[in-house]
Amino acid sequence: MTPFAKVATTPSTREEVLPVLSAIADGQALSSLSARLAELRELAGSDMAETEADLATLHRPANIVAQSAHHLLDLGGKRVRPLCVALAARVGAGFSPAARHLAVAVELVHAATLLHDDVVDVGDTRRGKPTARTLYGNAASVFAGDWLLIEALKRVRQAAVPGVLDKLLFVIEEMIHAEAVQLKNRGRVGGGRTDYFHVVEGKTAALFRWAMYAGGRSAGLAESECLALESFGLHLGVAFQAIDDLLDFTGDPATTGKASLADLREGKLTYPIIIALEREPGILPALTEIAAAPGDEAPPPALCARVVEAIQSTGGYEECRKLAKGRTAQAIAALAPLPASRARAALVTVAEATLAREQ
Repeated sequence: MTPFAKVATTPSTREEVLPVLSAIADGQALSSLSARLAELRELAGSDMAETEADLATLHRPANIVAQSAHHLLDLGGKRVRPLCVALAARVGAGFSPAARHLAVAVELVHAATLLHDDVVDVGDTRRGKPTARTLYGNAASVFAGDWLLIEALKRVRQAAVPGVLDKLLFVIEEMIHAEAVQLKNRGRVGGGRTDYFHVVEGKTAALFRWAMYAGGRSAGLAESECLALESFGLHLGVAFQAIDDLLDFTGDPATTGKASLADLREGKLTYPIIIALEREPGILPALTEIAAAPGDEAPPPALCARVVEAIQSTGGYEECRKLAKGRTAQAIAALAPLPASRARAALVTVAEATLAREQ
């Protein structure tokens, strides 16, 4: 069981949202975290049910673009970003209709980026199912992402929270620049740590930052408090991506929904590979061959085994988990200026649960 379990797209009760989160710690000697995850479910379950119900109301025009968008949305998801909006709002005055609009918006922006990514990466599966591009074509998937992005901006405008729309526009621009860095390195095994953090902070963490800031602003928090929440989102986003990087090697494809070494095969350098390449440059030809292989062909098993062995022997996994742990600690420390509350405690739980997730 993962800390951010997938949810149905049309829940009828709060129990169908964030289901049985406390079960995450079974067999992991994390009973305290398990109890706190149950508390998180109690605190935010109704907020997430409202968000999920609102997502389900997104209109469904009878065209291929809408079908492509809803194909992805109907697969559900972990909904971590909307959860960040909800908990940030609960640090303040609570989860209002404005906060709900922002929670829906951040999930729509996230979904838009996934639709675009699957086209750029020539991805065939997403969350264990065929991608929209494989069912409806690349053009439909791109336009579907554009449509969801427009719907997200409409929601933010409807929320009418001062400063939040401008900040989202800046974040989207930041995400595009980060994508440009990733495209620059596509097809070649290079870049290193500087480019890695540019991409991770600009693509993954930027949207976490906005979710935290927007939730706080919707609930009337002071700017200094919103900035503390924003800092939490930055570090949480990096930790979240570092665990994603680990799961590219150590995750069960049946759970993660993607094949082993999928990121490398899409031309993306993950943190364990960066560490391995720094410490054992001799694996560069193997990495290059895997990254250059056609998307519909699995790399030779012996080649993959060599890369995995190099990552293990150079401490790539350990360094990646160290990165995730360090950023988790920084995220929790960023909450210090905020008054003690159930919501602040729940954010600590989210940060710590990130380290234990399996998908």
